[in-house]
Amino acid sequence: MKLYVTYTSPYARLARIVVAEKGLENRVEIVEAKTRTPNSPYYEINPSGRVPYLVDDAGIGTEDSQLICAYLDGLDGEPRLRHALHESDWAYRRLEANARSMCEGVCVWVRQKNLPESERAPTVLAHEMARTQRMADFFEARVSDSLMHRPLGMAQLILAVSVETARKRGLGDLTDGRPQLAVWMRPISDRPAMRATALP
Repeated sequence: MKLYVTYTSPYARLARIVVAEKGLENRVEIVEAKTRTPNSPYYEINPSGRVPYLVDDAGIGTEDSQLICAYLDGLDGEPRLRHALHESDWAYRRLEANARSMCEGVCVWVRQKNLPESERAPTVLAHEMARTQRMADFFEARVSDSLMHRPLGMAQLILAVSVETARKRGLGDLTDGRPQLAVWMRPISDRPAMRATALP
């Protein structure tokens, strides 16, 4: 099967992390997609042009990082990143949704910053910067929660990817002045799957 990604997308990175965490490198071919390019051949594969995009062995395509990560996690019949405990635990799922909100804010900010200066919307940049800071404060208070110290799951991965993306793409180090978040990030950032998929 083929997983279409860009190496700057945090959502595509999440799918690549699951491939690495689950040891699926021999089953899943990572293919770099050319997005935001007129007439890209990738649009023949995925008309929306979004990444990640997974084409399974039967040739069926799946879009959306949540679906793709869940599918990849369950390929061996032993899901551990989206295991039943997480799926039935509304408190954990709320934290996962909070982490996704933070990731979304980071992505919107980055897309705005990548526009020519004359096309940027200062109000959007300011809004997303403020949202990211609020979410970082939120997680500074929550990372000591036992839910965030359970065996690795998607909430933890999404939060870690969001924090690393913010630092790499110009929003600054969200762990500055947030000692609990800084301590929590260290072991996750050191995981081989996180290192192998680090943003350029």
